[in-house]
Amino acid sequence: MITLHHLENSRSMRILWLLEELGVEYQLITSLRDPKTMLGPEEQTQVHPSGGWPVIEDGGVTLAESGAITEYLLAKVGDEKWRPGPDSPHYTDYLYWLHFAESTLQPFSFMSLVFSRMPQSAPGLIRPILNKASKAVHQNFILPRSERYLGLADAHLAENEFFAGDHPTGADVMMIFTLETSLSRFPNAKRYGHVLRYVRAIQARPAYQKALAVGGRYDYAPI
Repeated sequence: MITLHHLENSRSMRILWLLEELGVEYQLITSLRDPKTMLGPEEQTQVHPSGGWPVIEDGGVTLAESGAITEYLLAKVGDEKWRPGPDSPHYTDYLYWLHFAESTLQPFSFMSLVFSRMPQSAPGLIRPILNKASKAVHQNFILPRSERYLGLADAHLAENEFFAGDHPTGADVMMIFTLETSLSRFPNAKRYGHVLRYVRAIQARPAYQKALAVGGRYDYAPI
């Protein structure tokens, strides 16, 4: 049986959703965030040296990183509708959006979170300076690029139900958390109507609802 080490309110919701979609029997171990630091327990390093989530254990395999776990699970138990092969007309879309999620859009969503919290944790005397710097970074660097990338996703979803064809794939597993956090953190993100439609459709799926029910706190649903 696969064991999923899951952190509440995190990208490991992707893997929980995927396991539910695939109908795989699994054991769930959920960690809670510290209410002050918002970090998970340090003991996670005993599960994987990175100390991060998600992590799966499958027999003698211990694997971290949501993208790697997605590819591993789909190679092991997924069929072609979940991972289009090189002969599929959706193959390049599958590859592109599978990697776009973490390498292109998610960094800007994460930077938005970090820079918005940075002034709050600073000493009072320098807080106004950091607040001004944070706003400048958001306005001149983070927002323009995030809007460009959200626009790419929106244009693609205007012509496609999912990111790689007419059925969810590993690309959707990776993109959903990235889009959920973007819709939560960027003030104008909800003007991308196709992205909004897509996220709500994924969140309405029975397997996703089951993942929400068992996964603990998750601030990014419903949108």
